[in-house]
Amino acid sequence: MKSIVPLTIAALSLPCISHADLEADALREKIDRLQAELAAAQGQLAQMEGGDAAPVVPAAEPAKDVTVADAQEDDSWRSKLDLGGGIAVNYILGSYTRDGGRGPERGGNGGNFEFSTFRLNFDYNAEGAGFTGSGEYRFMDGYHFPRKFWFGWRGADESLLRVGHTLVPFGEGEWGPSKNWFYDGSYYVGLADDADIGVAYQFARGPWTIDLGYFLMAEPSGFGDSTDSARFGADIVDNGSPYAHYEERNQVNLRVVRKLDLGKETTLDLGGSFQAGMLIADDRFAEDSYQLATALHAKWKRGPWEIVGQATAWDYAADYHSSTGLSNDLIGMGAYDFEDPVASRAFLPSVSFAYIVEPKNIDWLDEITFYNDFSVMMKSGSDEFGNALRNSAMNTVGASLAIGDWFIFCDWVYSNGNYVVGNDPVTDFGANLNQTWQSRFNVNIGYSF
Repeated sequence: MKSIVPLTIAALSLPCISHADLEADALREKIDRLQAELAAAQGQLAQMEGGDAAPVVPAAEPAKDVTVADAQEDDSWRSKLDLGGGIAVNYILGSYTRDGGRGPERGGNGGNFEFSTFRLNFDYNAEGAGFTGSGEYRFMDGYHFPRKFWFGWRGADESLLRVGHTLVPFGEGEWGPSKNWFYDGSYYVGLADDADIGVAYQFARGPWTIDLGYFLMAEPSGFGDSTDSARFGADIVDNGSPYAHYEERNQVNLRVVRKLDLGKETTLDLGGSFQAGMLIADDRFAEDSYQLATALHAKWKRGPWEIVGQATAWDYAADYHSSTGLSNDLIGMGAYDFEDPVASRAFLPSVSFAYIVEPKNIDWLDEITFYNDFSVMMKSGSDEFGNALRNSAMNTVGASLAIGDWFIFCDWVYSNGNYVVGNDPVTDFGANLNQTWQSRFNVNIGYSF
């Protein structure tokens, strides 16, 4: 009995279904006939007026559905995700030779090529409003580390919130007051192009651009031969070596820049930066303390000419136990798989002159920048033996070339206190007792994909 009832209902429904189908087919035929008549009438009208007929899209064609699907695809997360990377090599010719000593090995003996960097990058919604993010991982010669990894939100007013492993807002621009591959002295004491773990927010109000930041700790160390120094940006580190007994914590940053339009293609950016934070000590060797840094910076630009000046001062207030015999005027900092003491307190003036050209008659060259960057680290205090800390100066003259996906730095750097220029382990950003002038010619060739 249960099987008969459904069959009976289905049989009674068949005439209704067939009748509905016939009515639908008739309506479709009528619509098609009316659309054809409308298209013909529009064609006749266009001929009479001497114009072209506007195309009529039949309702049966999925033109609107395709357009909506395309728009959804364009707005999908895949369309906003950009995956890439890069590789770079260095040619190095130094006024010194390899000696296997404590200082970093930086070429010599007629010059040589060295692997520099292989990196992997991602960017999500790099320019549009809404959710955004960026990340990078770098492989160097014998070590590797995360360069950055953050997510955030970009407002319609171009404000930007970043959370994670992100750039600390301090000094002129992202890379400090320099154009060359070696930066200026502020990079080597953690005050240029340094990314830490925290949150940063940038917004503009008229001609003012304001950056705020809070950073819980320094960036993480990657994997290398050193302890806690396989990283890109220079940070105060605790790795057990004589002067490395502190870690950065709870750092706050403020940067304010005012743009002035002086007319005749001339602008002037005037700004100041402030940084303060805690130094947490290994209590076997030192007491907890603090760090402070300030900078005044200006960038003048007129046509292809650009001049950048910055005056930076810092106090990394080390407080070692007297039993260690260490000087509070030195503190250990690490970067690029290498740790070395730097001056705890110093004043650093920097100046950069640049001429930027976009050649009109050289198709393969997008831009060339000629520059000369100078800085001098004027130190205070003495080392553990009572020797006064000696200043570290560096001057770099060179040019950078942007050629499609290629970017090339050609630099000649001359310094009397920079461990990446020479091979003298006592010529550095710390005591710098030898204060030996050495030079290095360097070509960094990078390709991005």
